[in-house]
Amino acid sequence: MTIRPRRSVLYMPGSNARAIEKSRTLPCDGVIIDLEDAVAPDAKEAARRQVVEAVKVGGFGHREVLIRINGVDSPWSADDLDAAAAAAPDAVLVPKITTGDQLEMIGARLLSLHADRRIRVWAMIETPVAILNIREIAAAALDSETRLAGFVIGTNDLARETGARIVPGRLPMSGWLSMCVLAAHTYGVDILDGVYNDLGNADGFAHECAQARDLGFDGKTLIHPNQIAACNTAFSPGASEVAEARRIIAAFDEPDNADKGVIQLDGRMVERMHADIARRTVAIAEAIASCQD
Repeated sequence: MTIRPRRSVLYMPGSNARAIEKSRTLPCDGVIIDLEDAVAPDAKEAARRQVVEAVKVGGFGHREVLIRINGVDSPWSADDLDAAAAAAPDAVLVPKITTGDQLEMIGARLLSLHADRRIRVWAMIETPVAILNIREIAAAALDSETRLAGFVIGTNDLARETGARIVPGRLPMSGWLSMCVLAAHTYGVDILDGVYNDLGNADGFAHECAQARDLGFDGKTLIHPNQIAACNTAFSPGASEVAEARRIIAAFDEPDNADKGVIQLDGRMVERMHADIARRTVAIAEAIASCQD
């Protein structure tokens, strides 16, 4: 089982060379170098050139590098996508995706540019229409030409578009978040939770990370390096959890249990599906350990 940790993915402004340089040393699993919201209109061309150069230079280590381009309806989108293809990041993050057809269009453009086949596409889910179409959007991953590998939830945009309030526990959005998680994992797409805005509320951030983990998110997007440690902790299996997972795996690997769907372990009934969950837990822990700088 091959898993890439995506516990903590930090937004960095594409116009800020110092921030991009700093991201090469931070303990996050990924970096989103942003050409959209974080860059003013009159600075977009300069930021695009700077981002391409930074990504080509590399030096990000194990960190996954995504370039967030401007939305498909913007005047900068086509040039952003061309530049991203030339820079060859791990993925291109596309805002305001609302249909699977848009992902097919992005994939076709990357093919026409002869973009490196390793470049993946991630979709921002941040509009009411995207939530309503989430299964169709996720199903685009069945077409390998779309390169769809992940979703990023845009909770701030969803709040703006719907009038829903971002409150502790996120009850107004919990149904939408669960729909996105279900669709993503149905079609083998990873999914990252949206950002947490209150940098001064460490407890609130920790609770939201725990909620996202419990809902089935693979990680969370961040707006400040100070959020990385707590996020990594929340999405990392604990030592006792990993030890228990190894015990379950070992028990099912016993020759006497090879054909059993259910076994007894320490007085508990454990099903074979729990062994599958345990293998994923161990794989995540091992992937995290292998990425430590």
